[in-house]
Amino acid sequence: MESLRGLAPNLYLNGRDLAMDVGGAYTADRAAALSGVPRSTLQYWARRGYLVPSVSPERTRLWSFPDLMGLRTIYWLRQPKRADGQDIPRTTMKAVRHALAALRMLDLGLFETDHVTVAVTRAGDVVVNDPSVPLHEVGGQLLNPEMIDLILPFRTDEGTFGPNLSRPRDTIRIVPRKLSGSPHVAGTRIETTAIYALHRRGFPTEKIRALYPILSGQALSEAVELEDQLSRNLSRRLAA
Repeated sequence: MESLRGLAPNLYLNGRDLAMDVGGAYTADRAAALSGVPRSTLQYWARRGYLVPSVSPERTRLWSFPDLMGLRTIYWLRQPKRADGQDIPRTTMKAVRHALAALRMLDLGLFETDHVTVAVTRAGDVVVNDPSVPLHEVGGQLLNPEMIDLILPFRTDEGTFGPNLSRPRDTIRIVPRKLSGSPHVAGTRIETTAIYALHRRGFPTEKIRALYPILSGQALSEAVELEDQLSRNLSRRLAA
């Protein structure tokens, strides 16, 4: 694969400030779990310069929300595909670079609405909120092999499964410039990781609801369900 070194923005400020500018601040584990791209793969891409983490490129690497879409973009564009019984060639690296540059220029205010589509074509063009963007089945099964919505659930050949990057569950949201892009219960600042930590410690649902009385039973169960899905992504031991 041709190197993408130098494509990451030269915005390496402190992580908190840059998280607001570029949206989100995700560790390798979190970026892998949310994007669906295996952790070993995104670390390999970072080392090789294919996609350098935008928030912090060294030591404790931190990926931005646009990086999550970029990871899905590289994976999909460079993965061999078949349609109508014919092999579809991998997209050129020139087109990949074009797509990554466009993703970095997106207005993150788009993600402060409940519904957004960000699609990439096999030619590397990024299409935003276009009604012609085809829907596809949950799991990334395309109805149109020429285009994929980067926000919808994303499944890889390795078996990892990234959630919807805007509405991972009916009651759960991801907003790049809110809570550093952490999944949270809609209309609150309660992160799913906080709920899941209590769940893992053995707190029954009734006790968690007592701690968070504004939350519905559905929100609690969906927070745990989402974090279980993300944990399964990381439990797979995959080669780079």
